[in-house]
Amino acid sequence: MTKTTQTLILSALTIPTFALTAVAASAERPNILFIFADDHCTQAISAYGSNRIQTPGLDRIAKEGKMFWKCYVTNGICGPSRATIQTGKYSHKNGFLSNGNQFDGSQQTFPKLLQAGGYQTAVIGKWHLGTTPQGFDYFDVLKGQGPYYNPPMLTDVGAAPSEAINVSHTGYTTHIITNKALTWLKEERDEEKPFMLMYQHKAPHRNWQPGPKYLTMYDDVEIPQPETLFDDYEGRTQGAAKQTMSIEFSLSATDLKLKAPNNLTPEQRATWDAAYDPKNAEFEKANLKGKELIKWKYQRYVKDYLRCVKAVDDDIVKVLDYLDEAGLAENTVVIYSSDQGWYLGEHGWFDKRWMYEESLVTPLIVRWPGVIEPGSHDRDHITSNLDFAQTFLDLAGAEQPADMQGASLVPLFRGESPKDWRTTFYYHYYEGLGRAHNVPAHYGVTDGKHKLIHMYQYGADWELFDLERDPNELKSEYDNPEYSAKRKQLEAEITRLRALYEVPDKDPVGTKKPKSPKKLKGKKPAEEKKEAA
Repeated sequence: MTKTTQTLILSALTIPTFALTAVAASAERPNILFIFADDHCTQAISAYGSNRIQTPGLDRIAKEGKMFWKCYVTNGICGPSRATIQTGKYSHKNGFLSNGNQFDGSQQTFPKLLQAGGYQTAVIGKWHLGTTPQGFDYFDVLKGQGPYYNPPMLTDVGAAPSEAINVSHTGYTTHIITNKALTWLKEERDEEKPFMLMYQHKAPHRNWQPGPKYLTMYDDVEIPQPETLFDDYEGRTQGAAKQTMSIEFSLSATDLKLKAPNNLTPEQRATWDAAYDPKNAEFEKANLKGKELIKWKYQRYVKDYLRCVKAVDDDIVKVLDYLDEAGLAENTVVIYSSDQGWYLGEHGWFDKRWMYEESLVTPLIVRWPGVIEPGSHDRDHITSNLDFAQTFLDLAGAEQPADMQGASLVPLFRGESPKDWRTTFYYHYYEGLGRAHNVPAHYGVTDGKHKLIHMYQYGADWELFDLERDPNELKSEYDNPEYSAKRKQLEAEITRLRALYEVPDKDPVGTKKPKSPKKLKGKKPAEEKKEAA
């Protein structure tokens, strides 16, 4: 009997009626489907209350499962977030501090532990960790960031990771990733084993290139503006004003689609030009300036972002439908998340990185039939991508290594409220000044109601926010005597958490190198393969 089975049976008398069916099925370990998008914020999910988009696929998972409202990331940038998920450890422990590092695949990861426990593991889509995936029975991943159209991908051939091959594809990347995930589920998985599939999208990462059928979506719609679109950054330290992620100044001609992608087929280019060229000409004639130009850039940017999200959401519906058709839905835990949050114009920005709410909070929606109460919400518990690895292991009935730094979310799935659950959260962004978007390295702590941030690359710059009075984080209260007690409390908590997580006083330089580096490269040529999206 697994640990999960024992827990379910012992708690059967105290859990709600909807969860009792899980006891009968608990002898069969659940499949795990982890759906992951890149840079997808809660502001672009209708289940989270978005007024900018409808996402029926994600809303379906929420309606049939549970939404978490305080899922915080440890380091709000793509690669480090993914490394944290693989290891269940903060960046300074797993060695992947910033984009451009290479993940040390020789270290302990949850896929390896699931493999050892009898699970079949696969990752399909965006990997973005710089080295060949390890711990997977099958991988088929984008090279680096990967393009939105006609992506080259790297896959194994059922042998050693060093034998990964390059395969070219023709079509829209979101749909190609989905088709591959469905093919693996339908034709390639071992039906005698439970599976863990990481189904991971590039979208909606910059520079937000919509698929052919989505190019004109929202053309006749004005997307609502966030109330902080014209933020002047008064009331905060210098970092907010010195960033380079503003819609006004930092979006490129490629971001705004004043230039077309350079890797389109002739047919794709014709479809693209038919959608964008008339709009480009209209913009040039308008000769906009000031706030009107910012409004135009916002509409242009946010519509493309939302178009990319729509493709992901539509494809999620296809995967959910297949789980139903194949009889897999009842014993498959479906988890949706993203590598961090994102700015959809809030504070006049795009991108992520900050400990401010829009980038700190990432979506977390989970469906587990028979265990999770349909349509439930967790607005109170602080959860994190730090918890995902241990959650996957707990779902599989596998032991959670003592050196992992999170906690399994399974009790929260069951509606329990563990007495020892965290009440504060530590964040640390390392990439720093002079790198992409010029966001200073900083760390901080939040209890969900107040937040203390140290922009240590600027020396003594500190910010304290009252999230209940000031949810948009427009005015730091760090020097306000009214908040002196709260400031001291959070300063002490930073000290405690840095000691708990063994954060070094001085930032690590670079990252750990793999003992046997296996860069993510194709090792032998492959015949070009064309796949219609």
